[in-house]
Amino acid sequence: MATLGPATDDPEVLRSTLASGVDVVRLNFSHGSLDSHLERIAAVRAFSRDIGRSVAVLADLPGPKIRAGEFGDAEVQFVAGDRVSLRVGDRVSTAELIEVDYPDLIDDVSPGDVIALGDGDITLRVTDIGDDVLIAEVESPGRTQGRPGVHLSAERVRLVSPTPLDLELAGQMVEVGVEYLAVSFVRSADDIERVREVAGDRALLVAKIETGPAVEHLEAIIGVADAVMVARGDLGIDRPLADVPHLQKRIIRRCVEAGTPVITATQMLESMVHAPTPTRAEVSDVANAVFDGTDAVMLSGETAIGRDPARVITTMDSIVVRAEVEADYEQWAVRMGRNLSPVAGADRVTSAIAHAASQAARDLGVDAILCCTRTGRTARAMARFRPRAPLLALSPNASTACALAMSWGVDPIQMAGSASTDELVWLAVDTAVRAGRLQPGATVIVLAGAPDRPSTAATDVMRVVTLR
Repeated sequence: MATLGPATDDPEVLRSTLASGVDVVRLNFSHGSLDSHLERIAAVRAFSRDIGRSVAVLADLPGPKIRAGEFGDAEVQFVAGDRVSLRVGDRVSTAELIEVDYPDLIDDVSPGDVIALGDGDITLRVTDIGDDVLIAEVESPGRTQGRPGVHLSAERVRLVSPTPLDLELAGQMVEVGVEYLAVSFVRSADDIERVREVAGDRALLVAKIETGPAVEHLEAIIGVADAVMVARGDLGIDRPLADVPHLQKRIIRRCVEAGTPVITATQMLESMVHAPTPTRAEVSDVANAVFDGTDAVMLSGETAIGRDPARVITTMDSIVVRAEVEADYEQWAVRMGRNLSPVAGADRVTSAIAHAASQAARDLGVDAILCCTRTGRTARAMARFRPRAPLLALSPNASTACALAMSWGVDPIQMAGSASTDELVWLAVDTAVRAGRLQPGATVIVLAGAPDRPSTAATDVMRVVTLR
């Protein structure tokens, strides 16, 4: 996943970025105007058609954001041990006095609390509280400029997500056809459901796990979200930094077990905003996210404002491909078979069929697994077993095929509709052959259901086909 921004607005840069291997583009609505994001969506649709790839669009809603008053264009230095005052307002801020646009600042902060600026590089420890001002000491020094975010404890702050602006933007984005909406600062499953009331089934919802309450309500959030993002930036401010790697592993594991796509995000190749190569630690971070089982790895400033977005993408791709050589997916699939999360209704049948297909694919050494799917559920159920065979998702719905670009290992292909299960199986095989994904003599597994049933029906057919 790559975030678009000023660095990708040049048409040739955007084209080369998409061609370098991007599966999903992210639009960060915390920055930029609505018009600029609409222009980016139009450009992505045009270029993805030109290069013949399904590239999904994720609109990342801003959520409730507290910001400092304007520091100006010149960087302001905060020195460790210095005393700083904070008060409610939106006027100019300095290194001695920070204006904060949150009216409940004085009431929602206690002595001993940590307040972070920007991405958390600068931290202030509250030492005293007056009638209209906080006094704090700089613990972690650093430089800032513009209007950085101000991070307070998510357990105390009274801001609610989604905001009215989030709901308005959600309505606008589903009208233009984005595949995903990311909900920021989620605290409970109810936050996702409020956006669902606006989006309906016109976009899939991504829950960003970046607050303590979200971690506490993780199971319920995974149960209602279509995908989950491990948003390590704010999560690493709201929770102790030493907890973040462990939370990442826990969140990814639970999402995979539930068949919910999961994204690992924040500072994955941060040094490449300015440098031509990543650090060794960043390479290890990306590889370990793959070993954890993440479906997607996300780039933020590296592509939005970086010096060479396409180079960042090819670098990320090479790390991921190399990591997957070492990933022990055979044991993964066996372990998954023992730890299947309980599911209900039609998904229970689909889950069982996917489990059986995973075992059959290993026993037979098939050349590919073909998932016929209207909604994407069959392909996502299959993806959690991490099959070694190529995983093709064939759908009559263009939006479904595009959205599946986020799921692990899924190669989405749009195909025509069909009237019967037999016809569907052979149409899927023929479409894959015509797309150049299968060769004569290949043996494949095809998963399908009755195409004349409602979209909620289960995938209840597994067929082994050998091409002549």
